[in-house]
Amino acid sequence: MKRFIYNNLVKWKNKTDRKPLILLGARQVGKTYIIKNFGKKEFKNFVYVNCHQNEFTNNLFHNLMVERIVTEIERFYDVKIVCGETLLVFDEIQEAHNGIASLKYFCEDMPNLHVVAAGSLLGISLRSDESYPVGKVETLKMYPMSFSEFLMAKGRQGLVDVLDELAWDSMKSMNEEYTELLRQYYFTGGMPEVVKTYIATGDTSATRKVQQDILDAYQRDFAKHTKSQAENIRRIWNNIPAQLARENKKFIFGAVTKGARASTYEEAIQWLVDAGLVYKVDRVRDPSMPLKFYADSSAFKLFVLDCGLLACMSEANPNAMLLGSNAFIEFKGSFTENYVLQQLKASGYQSVFYYSKEKSTMEIDFLYQTLERIVPVEVKAEENVKSKSLSSFVNYEFQERNFKAVRFSMRPYIDQDWMENVPLYAVESFGRRR
Repeated sequence: MKRFIYNNLVKWKNKTDRKPLILLGARQVGKTYIIKNFGKKEFKNFVYVNCHQNEFTNNLFHNLMVERIVTEIERFYDVKIVCGETLLVFDEIQEAHNGIASLKYFCEDMPNLHVVAAGSLLGISLRSDESYPVGKVETLKMYPMSFSEFLMAKGRQGLVDVLDELAWDSMKSMNEEYTELLRQYYFTGGMPEVVKTYIATGDTSATRKVQQDILDAYQRDFAKHTKSQAENIRRIWNNIPAQLARENKKFIFGAVTKGARASTYEEAIQWLVDAGLVYKVDRVRDPSMPLKFYADSSAFKLFVLDCGLLACMSEANPNAMLLGSNAFIEFKGSFTENYVLQQLKASGYQSVFYYSKEKSTMEIDFLYQTLERIVPVEVKAEENVKSKSLSSFVNYEFQERNFKAVRFSMRPYIDQDWMENVPLYAVESFGRRR
């Protein structure tokens, strides 16, 4: 399946000042597939070393002399590694002691060799027993498949081209088709194995089983990586659908266990963030650049990495999602907000926030920052787009700042000077326009 990140890998390959690359992402987002595909297509040969439960790699990095490491790999795998012609891949690198640290020496001592390491966000962050090669590596983050990538997997490149061109009139004439495919994406989400199963079989039960298998694997990871926090992680994870179903989606610790405080669950939430399984959207006290300066980490919302997994966690009826408008209005629009955030992440916005005013009902769903401006975002799950908050925020509360807002809804595109209404199926393409 075609992924946009492939183009970033090609750019990395052709850089003259290239450093070893770490490809990060949650489990099951397609890291191994894309690296293997990249190695086969773009190099004369590629060498794949999987560090997961591999006795050979347990001691491969006992010292960090890269010539020795390369020689041992050549002998063990009966291959020839040639700088400029070979892609050397270390998968699940976090499982090999000193594997991450070795990348510094590949950068310094063998800079012409193309080296890619893949690992989980969590595993690499937990390797406190070895130093991270700051300044000696490049990183790319990989997310679940976006809506456009889902369309490409379904063979609908023409629809993707229309989205990429932001051809609003053409989108309007194809609205019914885009809407139908968006329903399917809400159900499947962007985990590659899930999408592959749905496209191949059209069987909702088989598709949901793959989703459940992924969720079960995540649950096993909770105990595998952190026994002391496993139960708290499960409680937070399993409570997310209920938190998102609330009118005010701000995370409430007391809704997890009665009387709970932030200190009880802070470590568990950070574990889920580090694992790439949840997106933590902090509140900002003031919508000014840079937004990170004004983040209030004590007030936040939690979203799941993938809208399809959220549907599975919520036990949402597949037929209701695929055949009606329920997917867009279920759980007070929580699927839609999760979807929008997922597309913004895929568009490159790693830091997304929300705004709420003290002692007021005013709340802006999301704020993201481009190089030049802050973009206030309102998410509407239907064509009914009545809301006072966005207009009040832009036209009264912060009128002097000349914000131009975006509303993502099921309505066609329209530019109202102070705000652009963008169809939900165009979130990713619109987000890529900086």
